[in-house]
Amino acid sequence: METIRYYILFPSHTEGVKLEAALKKEKIKNTIVPTPRELSASCGISIMYNREDEERIKLLVDSNNVKTLGFHCVKKKIVNPYL
Repeated sequence: METIRYYILFPSHTEGVKLEAALKKEKIKNTIVPTPRELSASCGISIMYNREDEERIKLLVDSNNVKTLGFHCVKKKIVNPYL
């Protein structure tokens, strides 16, 4: 089984918090998480979001002048040791 997770990366913590506030105001579900190592070696934050909200989020990024390092996805295999 495989899962895909979607992330927005930022050049600074401040930019991530700025977008998170805009997402909250628009009631768009998101979670601030540590940036996955597959995407960056830095210890920064990223926002994990649902793919179906991506276009609305991109509009908020533009209208709120948020600087990002891009929208990314990570595919991971889920292994169930009990099967």
